[in-house]
Order: sequence, then C-alpha cells, then structure tokens
Amino acid sequence: MNTLVKPFSALRPKTEYASTLIAPPYDVVNEEEVRALVSESPNSFLCVSRPETGFPIGTNPNSEAIHAKAKENLERLKSHGLLVREDTPAYYVYKMKMGSHEQTGIALTASVDAYNDNIVKKHEFTRPTKEDDRTQNMLSLNAQTGPVLSVYRNNKSLKNLLSDIKKNTPLFEVKGQYEVIHTIWRIEDAMTINMITSIFEEMQNIYIADGHHRSAAAARVSNELRTSNTSSRESFDYFLTVVFPQDEMQIFDYNRVIRDLNGLSPTQVLNLLSKDFNIEATDKPIKPNEPGMFGMFLANQWYRLILNAHLLPTDNPVALLDVSLLQDRILSPVLNVGDPRTDPRLDFVGGVRGLKELENLVRSGKYSAAFSLYPTTMEQLMAVADAGEIMPPKSTWFEPKLGDGLLSHVLD
Repeated sequence: MNTLVKPFSALRPKTEYASTLIAPPYDVVNEEEVRALVSESPNSFLCVSRPETGFPIGTNPNSEAIHAKAKENLERLKSHGLLVREDTPAYYVYKMKMGSHEQTGIALTASVDAYNDNIVKKHEFTRPTKEDDRTQNMLSLNAQTGPVLSVYRNNKSLKNLLSDIKKNTPLFEVKGQYEVIHTIWRIEDAMTINMITSIFEEMQNIYIADGHHRSAAAARVSNELRTSNTSSRESFDYFLTVVFPQDEMQIFDYNRVIRDLNGLSPTQVLNLLSKDFNIEATDKPIKPNEPGMFGMFLANQWYRLILNAHLLPTDNPVALLDVSLLQDRILSPVLNVGDPRTDPRLDFVGGVRGLKELENLVRSGKYSAAFSLYPTTMEQLMAVADAGEIMPPKSTWFEPKLGDGLLSHVLD
C-alpha cells in the first residue's frame, strides 16, 4: 500500500494575488452569495469551484457546459500568471485565525488506498448527486481544488515541528470569509519532509472532519484514472487534505428549521413534547450549553427544552449525539420528519450564522419552528468513526473553514 501521506507540487496563487483568489468552500455559499462574491472579485476561485456564475440563473450546475467553464476559468488564472505550479513536492503549514481562535495544521496529500481501507476514517454518508458533481469537477480540471478538512489525534512532536516552521516568513497571509486570516508556509527541506512523513506513518488513523463528498469523489477519480494509466503510482492515488490536531478544532452547532408542524398547533406541539422534556419559556434565545438541552423558537417564543435524564442513551455513540436525540425525540415522533437526508420539510442552518438567523427564518413565514443544538464534540466524532458508525447528516459545522484556491493538487 502507499505511504499514508505524501508531499505534493501545489498549484497556488502567486503571492501578490492570493487575496483576490481566496474563496469560501463551494458548498457553504448559495447561488445568490456566489454571484455577489464573483461580481465583487471576478478572479475569486469561485469562478472555478462554482462556475455557474457565468450562466443565466437556473442553469443546471451539473451540466457539461458548467464543468467546461470551470476548466476554462482555471486555465485563464494560470495563463494570466495568477496561479503558479511549484517545481518540487512540499508539505505546507496552514494556520487559520478566527477572532481569538487559532489552529495550525499541515496541508498534504493522503492515500486513497488508506481511505478505502478506513485508515483515513469517515463518519458520514455522501449524497450521490454531490459526489457525482465533485467527481466530474476533478476530472474536468485534472485537479482537486477543494481541500478536505481532517484531524489527527494530538501529537506533540508534530505540533512542535510546525511551531518552529511558523517562525519563518510565510508564502502568504490573506483574509477570507468571516474575517478569517489564512497563513501558509512551504516546507521544502527534505529532512523535515521525511520527519513529517514518518510521524504520520506511526499514526493509526486520521479522521475526515469536513469534506466527505470531496474525498469520496477523489477515490472515484483515482479508480477511474488507474484503469486508463500505465504507471503503477500516480498523484491521483492521493487526495488533498489539511490535517489539524483534535484539540485545536472548533465545532459549531448545526441547527434545524422545519417548514410546518405536521398539522399541529403550537400548543399541541408543546403538550406532546412535555412527555419527554422539561420545558421553560424564555425571553432570550437559547444556545444550549450541555448535551440533552435544546432551544426551540415557536410562535415567536423561545423555549428551553431539557430531555429527561432517564431517556439519555448510554452505550451507542450515534444515539448519544444531540442531532440524534432531536430526530428521535422531537422531529420524528412529534413532527413526522422522515429521513433527514431527504425530507424536504427540514433544512439546516450552520451555527456560525447565529440564533438571530433562526428567528428570522421563522418570522419570515417560510418555516414554522427552529431548533438550536449543543455542538457535536471531536471526541464524539472520533468515537463514531472508530466504531465504524455513521452520523446523521449535518451533525457538525466546523469553523473556521479552509480557503479554496490557496492550494490545489494537480492530478498528473
């Protein structure tokens, strides 16, 4: 099998253009936001990851024309000198600073074989349409342009090594979405590269945190290109990821809004919930501060819901998640929400948008109720992955998020 990780020859912005190219991940902005961002900054990497901005509103984002436009835009950025390709493989230290929070990881390519063998561990199912879209995007571009966010169990040797590298002058430092500062250093010293490779080889696992569709698509691309390539090992046998230590990760709540009350009145909903929950009306928005606590915004009123202690599961890592408790104790039995992956009455709101966003969505009349949750923890995520289990959809919202366009992996 391949080594777990490898350095790579990055396609990256020329230093002076990094601030104009950096873009949020393709899947955290809607079409309206994408069009506004590209209008403001035409060279935003969204022109590659979300090229539908060059077409009329409503154009099928999975069409061949869209993917051809992505390739055209990438080639334009390269031919105009905004993007450059490194001559030799390297690892990259990647630091993100969001307010007072700071986390430092390492950008590398991880083995597709290790992914297939569950050494690179997953905790989510993927949706076929999104996986198909990213697969076609990579094949069209002959590159993976959106890094996967991954986690390693704390390793003091690696942390110390990266800390020393950060004393040097970075390649660039740029501001991205939500005022996050992204700073990247290149590691080209052969001895340091070998040390990093060896440290990862000694790790039992790394864990995908955010980017299951990108990693699944990379595995599909690797399999497809292997069948048409004569070389035994190629860069497409690896996928692009940035790996952070578990104790530096920041997980926000991932909240829910529902379009209707399943034919019930607000009073009937409260009466049904009172069987399993202690309910308290409050004038202030509820941001749960412990497992088993939920906020509910219903009929212009916030409620604190606390699940009766004897109903908390004790042994199943998935059932213990607050997103599971919400589904099993509220959404399914009271509001008749089916599979949360497919039920059109249910939508998801990242906690970074704040509790006010939940209020606004309900007050707009588009939704009838909103629920705020206690965030999933890194320990819970790794416990689920180690057990070989799968989390419910939209269980985690990581912030800060990696920037698109800063480091891309070319599939030579």
